[in-house]
This record gives sequence, C-alpha cells and structure tokens, in this order.
Amino acid sequence: MFDRATLPSPCAATELDSRTNLAALTTSDMDVVFQPIVDLGTGHTMAYEALARCKWPQFKNPTLLFEAAQQQGAVGRMGRIIRDVAFQRCDDVPLFVNIHPRELNEGWLVRPDDPIFFHDRAVYLEITESAAFDYFDLCLGVLREVASRGGGHLVVDDLGAGHSNLKRILDLEPDVVKLDIALVRGIEHSRRQQILVTQVVNLCEQLGAQVVAEGIETVEELRAILDTGAHYGQGFLFGRPSYPPPRASWPIDRPQRSPRGQLAREPGSSAKIRL
Repeated sequence: MFDRATLPSPCAATELDSRTNLAALTTSDMDVVFQPIVDLGTGHTMAYEALARCKWPQFKNPTLLFEAAQQQGAVGRMGRIIRDVAFQRCDDVPLFVNIHPRELNEGWLVRPDDPIFFHDRAVYLEITESAAFDYFDLCLGVLREVASRGGGHLVVDDLGAGHSNLKRILDLEPDVVKLDIALVRGIEHSRRQQILVTQVVNLCEQLGAQVVAEGIETVEELRAILDTGAHYGQGFLFGRPSYPPPRASWPIDRPQRSPRGQLAREPGSSAKIRL
C-alpha cells in the first residue's frame, strides 16, 4: 500500500501529462541534425541523413521519444513535424529521412502537402530491416504510391542486424541498402567479416542497389570498407550529426577508384523505386 503523501496529486498528474503529451509537440519543439553520407569513390559528400532531436528534456533520448509517440498513437504526426523541420533546414541537398513503420498505415506519408513531394533534390526514405520484413506489404504499397508521385527512393537500413532473411528484404528492390553497424565494427581485424561484406556488396550491386556502410569511426575501418567495394560511407570519421549540416572530412588520400554509383539521383530521373 502506498503512503498517501507519496501519491501524486491530481494537479501533479495533469502537469506530468502536459509535459509528456506529444499532441502538444510543434516544429519549434523539434531539432533536426544532419550527418553526411560520403561517396567512397570520390571522398565527397553525396547526401545527408536527417536525425531528429526533441528539445523537451524528458525526450532528449530519441529512443524514448519514439517509444512515447508509439504509445500515444502520435508517430505519424511526429514524423510529419520532423520532415517539416528537416526539409526547411536543408532544402537544396539530397536527404535521407527515417520512416517509422507505424507511419505507413496512418496515412501521413501520402498526404499531398508532405514536404517530400516538394524537395528540389532526391529524397531517400529509410525503413529498418526489421520494419521492411514485418511490414512488407505496407512498405510495398505505401512506398509505391510515394514513388509514383516522384517523391522518394527506398532505403533498407540496418541490413545484417539479424531480424530477417536477405531474400525477403531484397524482394522490396530497394535503391539503397545500409549495412548494420555490426558488420562494420572491427572489420579490419576479421578476414571472414571482410569476405562477408564484400559478398553482400556484390549481391546488392547485381540486384541494382547501392550500399552504404554505416558506423565508420576509424581510418582502419574505412580502409577495410574501401576494399569491400561498398559505394558510400557514413560515420563519425566523416562528420558528427549537427546543424548547420557539417562539411564531411576525408582522413586519407583521395580514393583512386571511380565512383561506384549515383546515390544522389534527382527527382524525375529513371532511377525510381522498382516495385
């Protein structure tokens, strides 16, 4: 039994609700930072990933923010707010934006006034490997509609995280695949890991998908990833997420090989989601 003195008063409960109710969230409450995605064939920045940061102190951890949004049925509305901020801040570069699977059946993503349909450069919609597997039909249907309006390309994130089989993911025919950080971390020390990543890159390339290696933090990891033939890289070695979008650094001699792909395709090109 609780001591009455320890129980929150009705007023205290109302105050707590007002501080955690995401229905009150606006664009002024949301920050978006950007991390460069680098072409490993040239060393140049080809796109940026938009990453959400809430200004409310109780949601400083993005994971807690999205968990609360899911519990409150506010994922779609929050995703729209994040996109409003991201595209306003970064209106003239190719952008990667993360799509929560709950957004796919809430109708927000296909609204005609969504900023993805008005961006001047290429838009890449990221779905995690687990979401692509668990929500396969929704990914197929909703992203087909988005693609038909010229507003996005499909990206499967965290490939290799262990949620599903490779065939199921590649059945979505993504334009871009991001390798899970577990496949990158310590790759310079494991010949078997290097062989595995090389084979995954070759397979994706043969099926028409470009590969981004995420989580590159050291020069040694970068050199090993270059040897696998991966097309693009992302990680603290090139730049930490920030706003304004940071200029990517390239810590070694410029690569000698030619660019492997065209990640930053412009809207209206022939490279659409092949669904």
